Amino acid sequence: MIIIRYIQPKDVQDLYRLAERAGFGLTSLQPNLEILAAKIQRACDTVAGKLERADQGYFFVLEDTELKKVVGVCGIEVALGLREPWYNFHVGTQVHSSKTLGVYKALPTLFLSNDHTGHSELCTLFLDPDYRKNRNGKFLSKVRFLFLSAFREHFSNTIVAEMRGYSDEKGQSPFWDAVGHKFFDIEFNQADYLSGIGQKVFIAELMPRYPIYVDMLPESAKEVIGQVHPNTLPAYNLLIGEGLRYQGYADIFDAGATLQADIENLRAMKEFQLLTVEIISKQNLVLQSEPYIIANDQYADYRAILTYSQPIDGSIQLTEDQARELKVEKGQQIRLLSVNIKEGSQ
Repeated sequence: MIIIRYIQPKDVQDLYRLAERAGFGLTSLQPNLEILAAKIQRACDTVAGKLERADQGYFFVLEDTELKKVVGVCGIEVALGLREPWYNFHVGTQVHSSKTLGVYKALPTLFLSNDHTGHSELCTLFLDPDYRKNRNGKFLSKVRFLFLSAFREHFSNTIVAEMRGYSDEKGQSPFWDAVGHKFFDIEFNQADYLSGIGQKVFIAELMPRYPIYVDMLPESAKEVIGQVHPNTLPAYNLLIGEGLRYQGYADIFDAGATLQADIENLRAMKEFQLLTVEIISKQNLVLQSEPYIIANDQYADYRAILTYSQPIDGSIQLTEDQARELKVEKGQQIRLLSVNIKEGSQ
């Protein structure tokens, strides 16, 4: 069975293996055992209530329970930039005009921004390529929205998601080559790695404080501002479907789009259902063609699975195995969200 649960210290080796497979551009998942172990401990301390808001972050894993193997990860940061600055570029406009010459020019610019300070963030989404099937990717990404709906009080009013920008098969970013490299004089992969392991002081020390005129950049760099890597496009479209939007913010390294939304406007906040558990034998389950995500709403031991059971009269039928993995019993409530977006939803 495939389940989602909180990450645990025992998962560190599996997490390292996933970080190695993630490749270039996933800043928050770097193959460094010490950093990964600290990330896991921070997630455990968050759930245990040991951390201040500025330090809190939730981290979930997708586990193949038959193989006892972690095959995917995703996370939610509670409040960005409260302990150290969180940077991106704001894509704005500067107007230059001259009545004498009859010239009026509205020029796009990039300005270093901390506008998302205090917002919550969807982050660290990665699924083992061998498991990119059976809707596992949707499950892993969308479970975070179900968690937000269940524990809304733990998060800010706005949620953001920083998408991986374009880079080629060698990890070269045309935006970095045109902008970042001029100020840092290091390679894209090195800057990405340093940022990912928390060494971000160099950003404040070296990034330009004045607007960068987009029209002065080469075409290869201009074309990727606010775009996403081809491998990230499915995740981008999924987040758009859940209600997030691009509003003119881009990553400072590869210019990937930053999406955002008010949490109250997310699809999950409007469409989740609370249902009562019924335990039934597997052969008697009433199944449908499309799955639901169901979660136990237990903050201290959060769990979620995919089910093809059809909700009936305010209840949901589960097998004994499903109930055991969810750690729920007959008569308890679970939270349910459709994997697919209904017609008319954002």
